[in-house]
Amino acid sequence: MTREQYILATQQNSLPRTENPQFYPVGIYGWRKRCLYFFVLLLLVTMIVNLAMTIWILKVMNFTVDGMGNLRVTKKGIRLEGISEFLLPLYVKEINSRKDSPLVLQSDRNVTVNARNHIGQLTGQLTVGADAVEAQCKRFEVRASEGGKVLFSADEDEIVIGADRLKVTGTEGAVFGHSVETPHIRAEPSQDLKLESPTRSLVMEAPRGVQINAAAGDLKATCRKELHLQSTEGEIFLNADTIRLGNLPVGSFSSSSPSSSAPRQTIYELCVCPNGKLYLSPAGASSTCQSSSNICLWS
Repeated sequence: MTREQYILATQQNSLPRTENPQFYPVGIYGWRKRCLYFFVLLLLVTMIVNLAMTIWILKVMNFTVDGMGNLRVTKKGIRLEGISEFLLPLYVKEINSRKDSPLVLQSDRNVTVNARNHIGQLTGQLTVGADAVEAQCKRFEVRASEGGKVLFSADEDEIVIGADRLKVTGTEGAVFGHSVETPHIRAEPSQDLKLESPTRSLVMEAPRGVQINAAAGDLKATCRKELHLQSTEGEIFLNADTIRLGNLPVGSFSSSSPSSSAPRQTIYELCVCPNGKLYLSPAGASSTCQSSSNICLWS
């Protein structure tokens, strides 16, 4: 043993040994431990309540893997069943109803459908209100369900009615403020057809002819002042068993006395020839169609 080892061994043996050694505890004790347990317990209760509320909400809202409530997410889009209410604007590409039920859009005030372009400008609008249905667009069209035939169209220049027959059922008929161009005007069976202009003249024109036909009734033309039947190039043909000109004044011929200064008045008669010609003949004179003094009105 070396000297240094001996000195170290004797120094360790000479150190005093303690009878009761002191130990210092490591950890949380006392009120800190109780607070920690309380917070852990409160956190556990909160998690249980949140889990119970989440399960209740999922049950009430009917959440499934396909959607929630009446809302179902399918491959073709979103499907809503029952009554749905939207509080904010709805942006969709297409809205379809079920094959066995109609599509109902309901509002307390009005229903407005807007169409906009790619920059957000309004290009078309359809408003269904309590008083009227308004459509604002460049062209409005109503098409048939079969074939897509245009039944009605309107734009700034014209209104086109493409139906085979336009029927007006009002008691006052149809009122036109300007001219009307149509190839055929016909009344309903057992009903009268009446063309009337209360304050202006009534003009009927056609490039080839105007045909007025009353198959089972009378034809009546009345006016306040004058009735003109004019043919610029052809003839006016009256074909009937009897042609009557009623309420014509009848004149009488009387020779004036030599002492009277009033001019002599000549009275003519309106005569008709077997070939249909009309001429004027002096009253009381025996004349024939071949007489050279006849004045032919028209032929």
